[in-house]
Amino acid sequence: MKIEPREMDAIKPLPQVSTFSASVFTFLDDKFRDAADLSQSPALVSELKTEISELDQTLSGLNRRLESGLASYASFSDRIGGLLIGVNAKLADLSSSSTSDRGKEEEKDVAGEELPSLAKEVAQVESVRAYAETALKLDTLVGDIEDAVMSSLNKNLRTSRSSGFEEVRLHAIKTLQKTEEILSLVAKRHPRWGRLVSAVDHRVDRALAMLRPQAIADYRALVSSLGWPPQLSNLTSSSLDSKAAEDVQNPLFNMEGNLKSQYCGNFHALCSLQGLQLQRKSRQLGGHKGESVFFHQPLWAIEELVNPLTVASQRHFAKWSEKPEFIFALVYKVTRDYVDSMDELLQPLVDKAKLAGYSCREEWVSAMVSSLSLYLVKEIFPVYVGQLNEPDLSSEAKVSWLHLIDLMISFDKRVQSLVSQSGILSLQEDGNLLRISSLSVFCDRPDWLDIWAEIELDERLVKLNAEMDNDRNWTVKVQDELISTSNVYRPPIVSSILLQHLSSIIERSKSVPAIYLRARFLRLAASPTIQKFLDGLLLRCQEAEGLTALTENNDLVKVSNSINAGHYIESVLEEWCEDVFFLEMGTGQDNPQEGPGQENFTEPSEGIFGEEFEKLEKFRLEWINKLSVVVLRGFDARTREYIKNRKQWQEKRDKEWTVSRALVGALDYLQGKTSIIEENLNKADFTATWRSLASEIDKLFFSSILMANVKFSDDGVERFREDMEVLYGVFRAWCVRPEGFFPKLSEGLTLLKMKEKQVKEGLSRGEKWLRENGVRHLSEAEAKKIAKSRVFS
Repeated sequence: MKIEPREMDAIKPLPQVSTFSASVFTFLDDKFRDAADLSQSPALVSELKTEISELDQTLSGLNRRLESGLASYASFSDRIGGLLIGVNAKLADLSSSSTSDRGKEEEKDVAGEELPSLAKEVAQVESVRAYAETALKLDTLVGDIEDAVMSSLNKNLRTSRSSGFEEVRLHAIKTLQKTEEILSLVAKRHPRWGRLVSAVDHRVDRALAMLRPQAIADYRALVSSLGWPPQLSNLTSSSLDSKAAEDVQNPLFNMEGNLKSQYCGNFHALCSLQGLQLQRKSRQLGGHKGESVFFHQPLWAIEELVNPLTVASQRHFAKWSEKPEFIFALVYKVTRDYVDSMDELLQPLVDKAKLAGYSCREEWVSAMVSSLSLYLVKEIFPVYVGQLNEPDLSSEAKVSWLHLIDLMISFDKRVQSLVSQSGILSLQEDGNLLRISSLSVFCDRPDWLDIWAEIELDERLVKLNAEMDNDRNWTVKVQDELISTSNVYRPPIVSSILLQHLSSIIERSKSVPAIYLRARFLRLAASPTIQKFLDGLLLRCQEAEGLTALTENNDLVKVSNSINAGHYIESVLEEWCEDVFFLEMGTGQDNPQEGPGQENFTEPSEGIFGEEFEKLEKFRLEWINKLSVVVLRGFDARTREYIKNRKQWQEKRDKEWTVSRALVGALDYLQGKTSIIEENLNKADFTATWRSLASEIDKLFFSSILMANVKFSDDGVERFREDMEVLYGVFRAWCVRPEGFFPKLSEGLTLLKMKEKQVKEGLSRGEKWLRENGVRHLSEAEAKKIAKSRVFS
C-alpha cells in the first residue's frame, strides 16, 4: 500500500529514546512486557487520552479557582486601600490642625475627642486586614489539601504505585499540619474568629474522611503483601509454652530494600496522620479539658498488624473452648515473639512522626490484650454464665469460672512484665493498667464482677465455716513472730485463718484494673466474710451467756477468746486501711458510668472496711462491759452481808484479822475471776475490764456504805481502812497506785481519818478547802455527809 505524502506529513516522528524519563521507561516496561502486549496499544492510547482529558479539566478548575482567589484578594485589597486612604486623610487633617497657631481651647478638645475614635478605627482596619490575610491563607492551604486528596484517590495514579503517589499523600499531610498550626494560633489569639475556624474544620474533616480510610487500606494491603500475619498453623498445644524465639518467622524483620522503605513510609504517614488528628481533637476540646483528662487512641498502624493475627488465632480458639489455658498461652506467645520488633523497627518511626506519649511495645501488648478480651466477652463468658443457671452444671461452672479468673490474672501479670521491661511505663498511671489487663472486661460488665465476687464469697465461706466449727481453732493461740500484734492480742488461730482468706481476696482484687471495681469486689466478697466471722463470734458469746450467764470459768474463757479474735481482726483491718491500696479507694473515685443515684462502693471517710471496723469495735466494747458486769454481779452478791452489817463500824476490831471476815469470800471471788480473765484476755482489753470493774466497785461501796448514814468510830475507820487496803491489793498486780481507781472511797477515807476540829474548820471554808486537801471527786454535800457519819470518842 502506497502512503501519500500528505499522510506522511501528518504522522509525527517519535521522540528520541534518550529523552525518555525513568518513569516513562518504567511505564512502558509495565505495559509492554512482550510482543503480545502490542495488541493492547489502541486501548492504552484511549485510556491515556481519557486521563489527559481529566487532568486538563482539573487544571482548568484550578485556574478558575486561582482567578476567583485573586479577584477576592483584589477586592479585599481595594477595600483596605480605601480605608487606609480615609485614615491617612484624617491623620493629615489632625496634623494640620495641631500645627496651626490658632491655639483655641475648643479645637484642642475636638482633637482630643477624635483621637480615641481614630485609634479604634485603625485597630478595626488592622483586624480586618489580618482576618482577610488569614482567611486567604487558610483557603489556599485547604484548597491544596483537597486537591492533594483527590489526586491521591486517582485510580490510575494509585495503581501505578509510583513515587509520585507517596509524595502527593505526604504533601497532603504536611499541608494539613501547616493548616492545624494556623488554626491553633487563631484559636488562642483570636477566639472571636470561631466561624472561620469552624468553616475550615468542616472542610478539613471532609478531606480527612477520605484520606484516612484510604491510607489505612493502603497500609493494610502492603502489610498483607509482606506475608503478614505469620503462619500459626504449625502451633500445637505442646509448643505454646516454648520460649525459643529464634525459629519465629517475623516478616517485619525480613523486609529489605525498596519494600522496607515503602513500608516505613506508609507507617510514618499513618502515624503522622493520627498525630494530626490527635492535635485537632486536643484543640477542639481545649475549652473542656476536664471532660477529657486522659485522651488516648490506639495506634492505627499497630491495630492493623493485630487484626489479621486475631482472625488467624480465633481458628485455634474455636478448638480450645474447653481448654482456655491454651487460648491464653497462644496470645501470650504471639505477643512475646513479636514485641521486640516493635521496639527495634517501629518505635523510631513513631518518634520521627512526633507522636508524643506512644510506645510501640505498649500499643502492641495493649492491642493483643484487647483482642483477647473481646473474644472472652463474646465467646467465653456468656457460656460460663449460662452454665451457672443450669442446676446440674452449677458446681462445675463455679470451678470453671474461678479457673478462668486464675488464668486471666496470671496472663495479665505476664504481659505486664513485657511492658515493664521497656522501663518507660508506669503501670500505676491512669489508664495504663486498664489497657493491658484482660480483667478490664468487668469495666463494661460489672454484673460479671458481681458473679465472680459471689462465687469467691461462697468458696471462702464454705472453708471458713469448717474452720470455725473446729473447737481446736478457738483454743490454740496464734504464734507468729512476724505479726507484732499477735502477741499483744493473743488471738486464737481461727482469726489467722480468716486473715488468710481476706488476704487472698484482697490479692485477687489487686489484679482488677479500676479502683472503683476493686472497691466493689471487696465490698461484695471481703466484707461479708468479715461479717460472717463476726456473727460466729457473737454466736459463741451468746451461747456461753445463755447457758450459765457467764458464771463458769469456761464461759469466761470462751468470751475472752472471742474478744481477742475480734480485737486482733480489728487491729489488722486498721493497719491495712493505712496502706496506699486502700487509701486510693477512699478518695471517692466512682464509676464514671454510674449516675448520682446509684450505689457508690467507695468509702471516702471511713475506708473500705469502715462499717465492719465499727461493728467489731462495738462487739468488743459490749462484751468487755459484760465481763466486768458479770464479775461485779458475783462480787455484789458476796458482799451483801458485809454491806448490811452497819454495826460493825462502831464495834471494836478483831486484831487477829486484817480484813473483815464477811469480805474474805468476796475478795477471793474477785481475785479468782479477774485472774481467769487476765490469763485469757488480751492485755489491752483486760486493762479496760479491770478499770471498769474498779470503778463500779468504787461506786458500789461509796453509795452502800459511806452514803448510807453509817456511823464510824475510830476502830470502825481503821477496820474500813484495812478492808480497803486489801481490796486495793487485788488490783495492785496491774497498777502501782490502785487507790487512784477508787477515787470516792479513797477520798472518803481521807475525810474519815481527819480530826474532828480539822474537819469542822475545813468544811466551814467550803469547796476550796476540799481541793487543797486533795478531795476532788466529792461534792461539798457528800463531804459533809461523810463528816457527819464520824463518831469521835
